[in-house]
Amino acid sequence: MDVVGTRMQESSPELSAVSHQSIPTLPLDPTDEKGIPLLGFGTAEYPFGASMDTMKDTIIQAIKVGYRHFDTAALYQTEQPLGEAIVDALRLGLIKSRDELFITSKLWCSDAHCDRVVPALQRTLRSLKLEYLDLYLVHWPASVKPGEMELPVKKENLVPIDLNSVWEAMEECQGLGLTKSIGVSNFSCKKLETVLSTAKIPPAVNQVEMNPMWQQKKLRNFCKEKGVLVEVYSPLGAKGTLWGSNRVMESETLKEIAQAKGKSLAQVCLRWAYEQGVSVLVKSFNKERMEQNLDIFDWKLSADELHKISQLPQCKGFPAGEFVSEDGPYKSLEELWDGEI
Repeated sequence: MDVVGTRMQESSPELSAVSHQSIPTLPLDPTDEKGIPLLGFGTAEYPFGASMDTMKDTIIQAIKVGYRHFDTAALYQTEQPLGEAIVDALRLGLIKSRDELFITSKLWCSDAHCDRVVPALQRTLRSLKLEYLDLYLVHWPASVKPGEMELPVKKENLVPIDLNSVWEAMEECQGLGLTKSIGVSNFSCKKLETVLSTAKIPPAVNQVEMNPMWQQKKLRNFCKEKGVLVEVYSPLGAKGTLWGSNRVMESETLKEIAQAKGKSLAQVCLRWAYEQGVSVLVKSFNKERMEQNLDIFDWKLSADELHKISQLPQCKGFPAGEFVSEDGPYKSLEELWDGEI
């Protein structure tokens, strides 16, 4: 896991300006003039809250380097430092207005109850010191009893989720102007279909695990058909305490492609994801790698390289067995993922 140095060097204003303007954006609906930047900066680190002391400085550094899209969640305990970083970025003149940033947060399972959704987003906005989010996501298709915000969840606290009533409350959040767009995270095709069956506002985004070793072809095709943008977390496999592995970073195929391209293996993974037409979240708290991760837009993978990647063995890094219990509501991984892993 990358860590923040004791003193982070500042990047030049020229680099900052060039970098963020070079990140392509995609409108989330026909009236969206701003668009979602297709490369964003993730703030999750397990154990959650471990980087509270350094997270604000990390985010300011990321803004200096050129990131404008930031992903947080109530669970991550990074909403407050992100909000403080935005205040400082404005004060320092790194950005001219909050509107230059695209900010995403997520509804945790303990608040995935129809009457708790709007208050949960209001708490998130207070933590971020913002008037609105650009995107608010249902973090998991799961509910736990109101109270603790933790992962792994306590299995005795798992309760059935009413996806349709929770989504109706998400629509209320957008109607109130608390968020510009709404979406979901970690949803299978079937669960996304359940939401779409009654939605007045369809989900704009489905944020899911995806990388060369977990390519999500079925889900991507389904989301494309339904007009839902896939947003990717763990694009490098996310080796960590709670989930992930070294499979991606130790792939001989990916190493060979990186060497032939004169790029890092991480850059190859990010470029591959970008070429699949998705939005990608990266996370590095190291300035040099922050910059490297932005350098994926002025080169391409060849048809042969893309074919080699398409042949890689597939394995999900985070099956999320924490949400499975013999007492339900999901009694197996099959039920949680609807046969998609």
